Amino acid sequence: MQDTAPRFGMVAGEASGDLLAGLLLAGLRQRWPSLQAQGIGGPRMAAQGFEAWWPHHKLSVFGYVDALLHLREILGIRRQLAARLLADKPDAFIGIDAPDFNFTLEAQLREAGVKTIHFVCPSIWAWRAERVQKILRSADHVLCLFPFEPALLQEAGIAATYVGHPLADAIPMEPPKAASRALLGLGESDTVIALLPGSRKSEVRYIAEPLLRAAVLMHQARPGLRFVMPIAPGLRDLLKPMVAACAPELPLVLLDGKSHEALAACDVTLVASGTATLEAALFKRPMVIAYRMHALNWWRMKDKRYQPWVGLPNVLAREFLVPELLQDACTPEALAREGLAWLDDSARYQRVQSRFAEQHELLRRNTAQVAADAIAQVLGRA
Repeated sequence: MQDTAPRFGMVAGEASGDLLAGLLLAGLRQRWPSLQAQGIGGPRMAAQGFEAWWPHHKLSVFGYVDALLHLREILGIRRQLAARLLADKPDAFIGIDAPDFNFTLEAQLREAGVKTIHFVCPSIWAWRAERVQKILRSADHVLCLFPFEPALLQEAGIAATYVGHPLADAIPMEPPKAASRALLGLGESDTVIALLPGSRKSEVRYIAEPLLRAAVLMHQARPGLRFVMPIAPGLRDLLKPMVAACAPELPLVLLDGKSHEALAACDVTLVASGTATLEAALFKRPMVIAYRMHALNWWRMKDKRYQPWVGLPNVLAREFLVPELLQDACTPEALAREGLAWLDDSARYQRVQSRFAEQHELLRRNTAQVAADAIAQVLGRA
């Protein structure tokens, strides 16, 4: 009997989730070319034939304060989505990250007999270990990006598979620096700094200004520096006034998207903590990790950390390969000092590039195929 193509419900809640889900869908289509996938997602998912009932940016909030401001709308979306999926059950539901939204939805669907897969293990190894019980109730299977995660989940009785990180498959081992510079109008001999202030409005509000002011200080110290700033969809109107106020004379190119081109082209990046730090590592780019948030969010989160590292390259290395400047430490002066330090120490620069190459090899697992195989097993179609 022919294996009919499955129908998936899916939710990705922000740009990084959309990226992961788009790569996953590409792998699933290799197995089931005529599959259907519907729910909440973004443009990378749409490019793989995903039907978005709501756009992913509706869920793109961070921290307690931002979530409270949008709580009514988000809860309304989840109720409507659950009703729609329960009325016409998919073969499986795949929640991509967004754990606070997805776990409740997954638990409802699982109780109704829908197979549930969660893609991206929450950082229980970093903070909020109480989420383990939520995962146990919500997910039939967890697809893990990092090699140390399945054992932690399996100790709690949660089925899990290490699938590697799809970005490690998508990003070449040798970044196309010259081609990216040509595409962005940068010279081969330019020294280029990429500024990545995050993909959420809340991140940009807190992080973009210190990054821009740091860039001004770096430019004052080295007038030949060039700067690029990729802008996530929908954030240009928020960023342009900040650039005009903080860095009106800076030789800065604002890019619509093109974060990978910016990372391939740059020599150093000042980058908001999150998936972009892993992308920078995969592009072998020395970085300074920055993060600031509302003071209430910081107060609630800082004592829940279980380890000293926040940035993903440092978490993987289990040491501070690159500097992290968080909250009060995230000042323009500190960012500029640490950014320039990479340019002044070629031996350190080369050492961290070598470590990033090791991380790249560790995370390359043909993620799309391995994840699709795991999902097929959950469905009983292996």
